Amino acid sequence: MANETSGTGLSISKLILVPALVTLAITLLRLVGELERWPSSLFNRSSGGGGAIVGITWLAPIFGIYFAFKLVRAGGTPASLARAIGMAILGAVIIVGTSMGGGKFLAAYGFKAVLIFFWITWALAGLLQIIGWPGFFKILLAYSLAARIPVAILMFFAFWGHWGTHYDALPTGWQSSGLGSDYLWMGFFPQLLLWVGYTIAAGALFGSITAGVMRLFRRSSKPAGA
Repeated sequence: MANETSGTGLSISKLILVPALVTLAITLLRLVGELERWPSSLFNRSSGGGGAIVGITWLAPIFGIYFAFKLVRAGGTPASLARAIGMAILGAVIIVGTSMGGGKFLAAYGFKAVLIFFWITWALAGLLQIIGWPGFFKILLAYSLAARIPVAILMFFAFWGHWGTHYDALPTGWQSSGLGSDYLWMGFFPQLLLWVGYTIAAGALFGSITAGVMRLFRRSSKPAGA
């Protein structure tokens, strides 16, 4: 375990600083684009905002690769690469599997039951990564919180001011119970459970693969007989 983050001399706060600022800049760009009613293909204003090209969901794999590269270069390899990749794949399977229909089994219990199901399962997908590569998990957790806490704060003001963006859009059929309830169900818990879990799991998948590729290159670059 000495090769984990704690033994590399890397500062997590410094490592995630630029990625966090980039993420914040894209979040603010998306907000402006939605407020100004720029093309919906780039700035989807519907509930969930899925599929919008301008968004921070796509950054998790990219920064996962970046963080893993930096960590491995500093000597922070996982204790077991197979376990790290295995846990990352399991996390991806959980996310993809629930997305493909896991919520349908709970539909009879109501929309809130489906939401809670997704919060728990996606958070679990992220939490599992502490088993595979604890040092990398710490970096991904710090980045995911830096990425999603600003969104959670922004969403509160969006709900309060009825901005007409995906940050305050309610799904069809949702029965509003006021600002506090709407924000907790649609803003606070999704951002800090579901999306934090996704960011960790996606980053871990691409990051652990990156660590594996780097190990292969290191082995192939060693002189024969070394």
